[in-house]
This record gives sequence, C-alpha cells and structure tokens, in this order.
Amino acid sequence: MKPLIETERLLLQKISLDDKEEMLRLHSNPEVQMYTGEPPVASIEEMEAAIHARIKDYKKYGYGRWATFIKNEMQFIGWAGLAYLPEFDEIDLGYRFLPEYWGMGFATEVSRAILKYGFDTLKLKRIIAIAMKENVASIRVMEKVGMEFDKFAPYEPGGEDVAWYWSNKELIERK
Repeated sequence: MKPLIETERLLLQKISLDDKEEMLRLHSNPEVQMYTGEPPVASIEEMEAAIHARIKDYKKYGYGRWATFIKNEMQFIGWAGLAYLPEFDEIDLGYRFLPEYWGMGFATEVSRAILKYGFDTLKLKRIIAIAMKENVASIRVMEKVGMEFDKFAPYEPGGEDVAWYWSNKELIERK
C-alpha cells in the first residue's frame, strides 16, 4: 500500500484488515488504552469491526487514522491521524503507539506531519486534539507542535473534563 504521509523516520498508510493482528495487540493493551476512555479490545472480531469503520471514514471524509510504521524495517508502532467527530463538528488529531515506542519523539514527529497534511493537502480550516488531563505526555506533544489550549470540558455528557487544544494553518506557520 502506498504511504500517505512520510516523515524522517515514519510512514503512514491507510489501516487495512492486514493490520488486524497488530491493531489488536495495540488496542488490547491496557497501558495503551489507559488514557483513551475506551476499554481494551477483547477479540479479533471486535478489531475487524473497528477497522471496517475506519475504512468507511476514509471513503466518507477522505482522511482517517493511519497505520504508522518505522520506515527502515516497516515495523508497526501504532496509528496516527485525523478523525471527524460529528458530535462536535470538529476534526481531531490523535495517535496511539505501542508502549515500547513511547518517549522516542514519534508522536511529535507524526503530529507535525499530520497538521501540515491536514492544512496544506486537505485544506482543513481547523484541527483539534483532546487528551485527559492526566495524559501529560500527549498534552506536551500538542504544545510542542504549536497547538493552543482551548478549554477544559467533558468529551462525553457527564464525563470528566479533558484538555482541548486547537490549531489552524496560520497558528502553525507562526510557531
């Protein structure tokens, strides 16, 4: 499959059913899911259904979450990308990586590339990112890539407040 985004160390391409075992390894890991508000995925069937939903997003919106690989060895490390959140009418930048790849700068590297792709290629006007307050590593990534703090507000009705950040092309170019 042809990569959509390439950085110095990483390649991003559409997630497909070929990625289901690696995606299950990622999404069934309680450490990975800790700051997502989602329970760990329990079965390959559940993962396949989630992948089908992502494939629909690619067709419907022209973007989505993309499988992320280290270039040299095509090693799957997780996913990163954009998702339309219809309940907020916003486009969200997000990522999840296997714990053995945390702290290596991959989230910052890929987030910069995704913001550039979103604004320059997709011509998006605004991109947000959301993280639980306790997820200081993700909040730091949002700040390092030039996103601005917007508010603390619930993601789900009655839920705990989470940190909302935003960006647009002009803001990124200024930073």
